[in-house]
Amino acid sequence: MPVNHIHFLPIVTEKEMFSCLVGMFVLFCSSIADENSVRDADIFPSSPEIERGSTLKLFCVLGKHYTPHRNASHIIWKLNHELIAQENYNIVNETVSSITIHNFTYSKAHVKCFTKYLGKEQLLVHTEVKSGFPPDTPGNISCTYYFDAELNCTWTSGRETNLMTNYTLYRKMMTLPNIVGSCQSKTESCSFYYPNTPFSSAFCFQVKAENVLGEASSDCVPIPMEKIEKFEPPEILSVKKITGIKQLLTVTWKMPEKIIPSQGSTCQVQYRNLYSNSSEFVNVSLNSQEKTGSCNLTGLWDSTEYFVAIRCISDQSVLWSEWSRGKTASTEEKAPSEKVDLWSVIESSHSAGSRSVHLMWKPLNSFPPSGRILGYKIQYFPENNAAFKMANISADRKIILCLNEEAYIISITAYNSAGNSPEAILRIPSTDEKTSQIIETVRTFRTNEEVVVEWTASEPEVTKYVVEWYEEMETDPFGRSWQYVSNSTRWKTNRKNFKPFICYNISVYPVYGNKVAAPYSIQAYIQEKKPSEGPVADTGIPGKNEVTIKWKEISKDKRNGFITNYTIFYKPEDGKELNETVNSDVLQYRLKSLQANTQYTVYIMASNEAGGTNGEPKTFKTLKFNKEDVLFIALPIGLSMLFLLGLWITCILKKHTFKKVCWPDIPNPAESIAVEWPLDASMGAPSEAKTIDFEDISVLEHCFPEESQEGSLLMNCENHVSECTDINTKGTINGDKKILYNKENEVAKCLSPSMPYIITDQDIRSQMPSALTPPKEIQPVEMLEDDLCESQQSAIKNEENDNEVLKLDDFSEKTLFNPYLKNSVKTREFLISENLPEHSKTEPKSQSTVLPPFQQNISGQSYVTLDMFGLASAH
Repeated sequence: MPVNHIHFLPIVTEKEMFSCLVGMFVLFCSSIADENSVRDADIFPSSPEIERGSTLKLFCVLGKHYTPHRNASHIIWKLNHELIAQENYNIVNETVSSITIHNFTYSKAHVKCFTKYLGKEQLLVHTEVKSGFPPDTPGNISCTYYFDAELNCTWTSGRETNLMTNYTLYRKMMTLPNIVGSCQSKTESCSFYYPNTPFSSAFCFQVKAENVLGEASSDCVPIPMEKIEKFEPPEILSVKKITGIKQLLTVTWKMPEKIIPSQGSTCQVQYRNLYSNSSEFVNVSLNSQEKTGSCNLTGLWDSTEYFVAIRCISDQSVLWSEWSRGKTASTEEKAPSEKVDLWSVIESSHSAGSRSVHLMWKPLNSFPPSGRILGYKIQYFPENNAAFKMANISADRKIILCLNEEAYIISITAYNSAGNSPEAILRIPSTDEKTSQIIETVRTFRTNEEVVVEWTASEPEVTKYVVEWYEEMETDPFGRSWQYVSNSTRWKTNRKNFKPFICYNISVYPVYGNKVAAPYSIQAYIQEKKPSEGPVADTGIPGKNEVTIKWKEISKDKRNGFITNYTIFYKPEDGKELNETVNSDVLQYRLKSLQANTQYTVYIMASNEAGGTNGEPKTFKTLKFNKEDVLFIALPIGLSMLFLLGLWITCILKKHTFKKVCWPDIPNPAESIAVEWPLDASMGAPSEAKTIDFEDISVLEHCFPEESQEGSLLMNCENHVSECTDINTKGTINGDKKILYNKENEVAKCLSPSMPYIITDQDIRSQMPSALTPPKEIQPVEMLEDDLCESQQSAIKNEENDNEVLKLDDFSEKTLFNPYLKNSVKTREFLISENLPEHSKTEPKSQSTVLPPFQQNISGQSYVTLDMFGLASAH
């Protein structure tokens, strides 16, 4: 800092002199500012540094820009963001205002000068003020000398000044004080570099500290340079074993080149094996002429790797060199002294006569180890045939053997360059071999740092066991872990060997020599948390008041613990939520007493010891009717439909019968081929034949009265039938033919004189004996007027009995009234002419004359046929 600034710092104790000097300084600076400064304001002194706790005084000078509208009375001061009280202000003149702050204790603060005009503040200028302390006297000077390279010294500066402090290191000759070397530093160390590093034992060292508040110097401390010499680290050339010599390593190294001449040195060899955290040391002395060193490390472990490092020191110095870069080497090997830990996992047979045996073993657990294992020899043979031995070599610690169903003996040895280890032997049982269950119970529990497995055995003479554990989802047999336990039924291991939230299968196997008995297995979680997801509900088909909820088990990797129960939550729309809890082995549940025709929301929560997790909600709606309701409604309808279907089928199958009963066919004479109907037909002999005159046909209206008279007519007909029957029985003469003829004749007489003929159907006569008269004939008959009714009803009955001979008894007893025949008779009847000769009326059937066929019936002309009357000869 310039000298003129130091003279004007507010640290003067004479108050009047201080005020006078400050006033002169301000007037001088303001005059310079008015003439030369382009700024509108300035502050003096700028960036002051004062002693902490002293008084601070600053001046603010307005520029021409603010005058004449503003003057020093408009200036206000702030410390950081706080307004300084008005009593600390002082108006020097119209353009200069000063501020006085007593007992300034801030280590660093900003003082700001504002102008306040018309209620507005405007920042003019500001400065940073620091407070601190003058430097203390430096002490504890120490130096390090690197021959022909560097001289470095350090010291302590005392309390923190909080101000910029400069240090100067002086190197002086004690015999020639005027010969001084120096170096500058702002920290607590400083160095001289080659070639400004001459060797001498008569140097003293001094440190001077100074800042704006003052300065302080230490005493000149004499330090012989040979005592502060420090070597560069030596370089290790080799660390090696000697063939045939065990437990020994030879170390050689090279000394650094920059060493004070004619001085001996000592080197320290550090070594430790890689299984230990502690080191051992060996010191080796060298004279000034030796540029390399060597030593033998003895009493080491066999087949063990060692780490080696070296450091050196001058015989007159107090400073060791840094440790050299380390090297490693292994001692001479010996044959492995311990057998491997052997275990096996037998897979079930994939094909008849073969099975896969997964063998695995651990590295040797001897300490110290026997060296680097080169490989493993596997030998196996059937238990009953030791001569049939097979061998394999593996560099891995696992192998798969394909064996048959016999029992096998397997042995494994580890080997290195020095020899083989003892054999580890394991027996593989045959496939049909059964072993007893020796272990009765197994339980696990956890502590803060360990997992403990305990078990009980029924045979206390068993003293060796194998504890096997693996993740439940692990499918690779080689992914299993195991450990042998001797003389104990308790095993513990660090919790870090188990993963949290994973289910483990833990098995304990008893071991008899080289035989392994049946295991006892359990499942366990070392730590549980609530399931990662909940079950997915399947509502199925709901009923009216119930529904069956089904769900599947959560996948094993999402359970995070043992599922203890399931809770079914269900809630009707706009109703209260209900729930049911079931055991973990239940995967479906029937919800009952539900409301019909209601929508429900259901979800399932799976719970373990750590908590529960809900599955996704599902909705379902109960039915309005259940199966019983539907059956109650559908059964009557179904039965009705079956009844109608049966009735319809019956009508289809019996349609001809119903037609004959309700709608009988009435033959049309015009379409009949039974006889031919000539306009003129002769009856009897040709000389006596007469033609039939259609003009003689008359309607017998009195035979069929109106509807109201039908009842009385039927009664009269029945009486006539009985009378005719009596007459016909009396006229029976001359055998069967005559009897039959007379019966027919009498029947004809009973009908009516108005009925001219009877047509016998060709189909009916085709069933009669050959003695009958030729088909298609007209039989003149005489019948009573009232007998016609009976004959018509007899024709209906005989229509169902075409193959029987007409008997008068049947005619009278089974006669029915046919309304269709009745109507046709009422309309019109064919009558026999009265002019026919008498003999023709009584002519026997054998003398009947065949008439030619009828011509087509005249349209609109009604007719009567008695097609059901058949004439047959007596047999």
